[in-house]
Amino acid sequence: MTLEDKIDKSRLPQHLAVIMDGNGRWAKKKGLFRSMGHEKGTKAVREIVETCAELPIPYLTLYAFSTENWNRPKLEVDTLMKLLVSSLKKEISTLMDNNIRLNAIGSLDSLPKKVHNELIDVMELTKSNTRMTLTLALSYGSREEITKTIKEISLKVKNNLISPSDIDESMINNHLYTHDLPDVDLLIRTSGEQRISNFLLWQIAYAELYFTETLWPDFRKEHLFDAILNYQNRERRFGKTSEQLNP
Repeated sequence: MTLEDKIDKSRLPQHLAVIMDGNGRWAKKKGLFRSMGHEKGTKAVREIVETCAELPIPYLTLYAFSTENWNRPKLEVDTLMKLLVSSLKKEISTLMDNNIRLNAIGSLDSLPKKVHNELIDVMELTKSNTRMTLTLALSYGSREEITKTIKEISLKVKNNLISPSDIDESMINNHLYTHDLPDVDLLIRTSGEQRISNFLLWQIAYAELYFTETLWPDFRKEHLFDAILNYQNRERRFGKTSEQLNP
C-alpha cells in the first residue's frame, strides 16, 4: 500500500497553505548560487500543485514573496521577479490542463510592472477554471493585510456607512485579501524552521501546523502525503472537548 492509498479522501484539508522555505540553504549546501535554489524550487511547486489538484484539495496557497523579502539583496530580488515572470508563462499550460484558477494576494501594486501585468494576464486567462484555486502570496504580509483592513473599516465608520456594532468576524473576513477563500486547514512549512513568518495570521487561527526538515526544492508528493496523513491523525476540536466531538 502506498502513502497515497492510506489517505482518507473524504477527510482532505480543503485549504492547504505552504511556506516554501529553504531554497537558499539548498543551493548553499550544494555550493550553488541562491538563484539556483529558487529555480529548483519551481519544480517542487509544479509537482505539489498537480498533486493537490489530483487528490483533490480545492484551495492551495503558496507563500511566494513576503513584504519583508524586499529587504533581501537587490540581485536576489531581481532574480526572483524574473523567475516569477518566466514561471507564470511556462505554467499556463499546466494550469489550463489541470483546470486550475490562479489567484494572488498581497500588495500587488508594489510588484514590478512586468510581473504585475503577467500575473493579471494569467489570472484572467484561468478565471473560469474550477478544479482548484491556486493562490500566490506575493509582496504579502499578514500585519499589512490586517492594518489595511482596519483602515478600510474605520473609514466606513467615519463616513457613517457602518456603526462600530456592525463590526464582526464576517466583516473583517470580507475586507481581507482572502475574502473569497476558506480558512486554512493545514499549514506546512519546510526547511525545519518553526515559525509563521507573518503569513495568514488571521486565517490560520485553527489550522493544523506541520513542520518538516525537508528543504523546499526537495519537497515531493510523498512529503505532502506524509503531512496529510499526519493531519488526518489529529483531532480538530476548535475549542471544544473530545467528549463534545464524540458524545
